[in-house]
Amino acid sequence: MPYLKSKFPLPPPVPDANAHYAMFGEPGKPLPADFTLHIDAVTGRKRTLYGLRQEVYEGATALAAPESAGGLGLSAEAGHMVGIFSHNCLEYITLVNALVYATIPIGLLSAYATPYELSHGIKTSASTHLFVQPELLPKALEAAKQVGLPEDRIYILEGKSNGRKTFRDMRETIRRLGTPIIPVKEATKDTLAYLVFSSGTSGLPKAVMISHGNIWGMIHAQAIIKVAEDNVLKPAPPRAPPVWLLFLPFYHTYGLHVACFRQFYTSYTYVVVPRWNTTAVLKAIPKYGVNIMPLIPSAIHQMVNSPLFDKTDLSTLVHVSSGAAYLPPELSKKFMRVVKNASTMLEGYGMSEQTLSVARRPVPGLFGLHAPAGCAGLLIPGVEARIRRPDGSEADFDEPGELWVKGPNIALGYYNNEQATRETFIDGWLRTGDTFKVTKDELLFFVDRAKDTLKVSGAQVSPTEVENTLLAHPDKLIVDVCVAGVSGGRTSDEKNPRAWIVLSDEGKQRGEEETIKTLDAWVKKNLSSYKWLRGGYETIDTIPKNPTGKVLRRHLQDDFEAKHAATAKL
Repeated sequence: MPYLKSKFPLPPPVPDANAHYAMFGEPGKPLPADFTLHIDAVTGRKRTLYGLRQEVYEGATALAAPESAGGLGLSAEAGHMVGIFSHNCLEYITLVNALVYATIPIGLLSAYATPYELSHGIKTSASTHLFVQPELLPKALEAAKQVGLPEDRIYILEGKSNGRKTFRDMRETIRRLGTPIIPVKEATKDTLAYLVFSSGTSGLPKAVMISHGNIWGMIHAQAIIKVAEDNVLKPAPPRAPPVWLLFLPFYHTYGLHVACFRQFYTSYTYVVVPRWNTTAVLKAIPKYGVNIMPLIPSAIHQMVNSPLFDKTDLSTLVHVSSGAAYLPPELSKKFMRVVKNASTMLEGYGMSEQTLSVARRPVPGLFGLHAPAGCAGLLIPGVEARIRRPDGSEADFDEPGELWVKGPNIALGYYNNEQATRETFIDGWLRTGDTFKVTKDELLFFVDRAKDTLKVSGAQVSPTEVENTLLAHPDKLIVDVCVAGVSGGRTSDEKNPRAWIVLSDEGKQRGEEETIKTLDAWVKKNLSSYKWLRGGYETIDTIPKNPTGKVLRRHLQDDFEAKHAATAKL
């Protein structure tokens, strides 16, 4: 003990069916009355549920119909994979759902990627076609050249670009030619839906395989949780669809599900913001009367430290949640002191390998529980868990150990990476690499991040990726390196990446200061800003390793923290 099963009712079995039906309903089943589903916060454009549905049908046809009928002729059977490289926009939601409809797998690529990172993403996902935003086109073209992706397979997602076909153009062609709408493509629960990038417990970013069945499992779980919470809270029926604010990046598991998969089984209006901007978000809340807002700890930190926070009318906010990283209780309290009409800050625990999440903090009174702030919550419907000691035995209640989970939302594995899949997905169980403890009430509490991966602003940073980038400098200034997280981030859980480097003869000739300056410029050129080495650099004689060659990151981290603490006392 403890071996846990969710307290919630069991979800229905995952069907062998296209996940499109989970969002838009079974064929012939009527949708709710039409309403405004989306508002573009930049242009003010509004789109109804029926409008989106029609765009998805036409989009799927434009993608999958044969070229002779005006389509692109894409299919999973032909080995096609569509990469999306864009900030949030309405067309992103349309494209994702059109691809799911047609069972064409998707590669979700970070909109903040440098050409160097993007080329890795395209290669790892084996993307054969790309949809990009016009402002990101130069990066896409550079990355495509590096990996040999033909330029004529790069299309514009939203907006215009001289001489390049857009997703809207494709739909207009289908309408003009009168091409019949293709039927929903058949799928099984193991049919690949999309790839999302994760560093897992260690190593380079890997492409997590999420299936149609995983999406079904997650949507079933969310629906059961909503019914259970409504039975406790007994909310009054809204006079109009509640308003969500969406700023979380759609290429990230959290933002993707809120924007593309969870919005159709209840009537909501979603205001889509292209990317995070503290001032823009605070202004949008009163402007649109935002009621519901999914957040991440770094966004909460920026909001509470903004001079506009106390001056902004946040009275319409009644439901706020935090995910993607641990939320320190003191930060939650600061936020909730101002957002007074939201009864609680909903928290949970998830990772890309879990499709979205495996735990959610219960609302007060659910199952007779009152979970404290900082609690990751209860297992969601259909999920089982174990807490395991380092020797593999089961931990006791209130004893820290690694969290292992299984359920219908656990990913298929890592794309084209059998070794990492074998190490992380074991007999149906997912090793999370995170340390938790569980109470006798079956409440999960995060203890520590056992894995090497860092969290910065809610995004994963792979130390291995940063190390490889440093070692790839053409002047070969170092012979060995270790990257690990040190204190100094926005929250207690957030760490700043720091590099310990061993200089080569060339590096020694240039001198420590010049070498570090050169390496830092190289990192900033090739990696996204959240991966930059804000924790600094340190030259050492050798990188500590155990007898098998594994780097002892913890030794370097502990040494840094001890020196840092001693300096702080002076």
